[in-house]
Amino acid sequence: MKSFWLVKQEPSSYSWSDFVAEGQTSWMGVRNYAARNNLRKMRNGDEVLFYHSGEEKAVVGIAKVTRTAYRDPIAKEGDWSTVDLAPIKPLRRPVTLREIKGNPRLKGIPLVRQTRLSVMPLAEPAFREIVKMASS
Repeated sequence: MKSFWLVKQEPSSYSWSDFVAEGQTSWMGVRNYAARNNLRKMRNGDEVLFYHSGEEKAVVGIAKVTRTAYRDPIAKEGDWSTVDLAPIKPLRRPVTLREIKGNPRLKGIPLVRQTRLSVMPLAEPAFREIVKMASS
């Protein structure tokens, strides 16, 4: 069964346009245990919202998991994981954190409750609601 996720990245470090230009990426460098555990739950074909953190604070695109968790090659120590992602498509327009917080259907999602978490699960209805918001 397909699962749904959201990953956060500072666009000055790695933006949606960088991701699209590369065509795929390994989601390396995650050093939070909860986020790492979420990476390990991802499966091929799962859909992922790509969120620009920092000043922008907006969901900007949809990606998919193309390789499940494996050892993060840049980890010097510890038990860290990465997954491979590929872009599917940009959202018609970015959906801001302010809009997400203003939508009562999204009030309980991790993006609102656990603002520092860089890799988080989303229920399918929340995922679809954010995608729908980008079309309005």
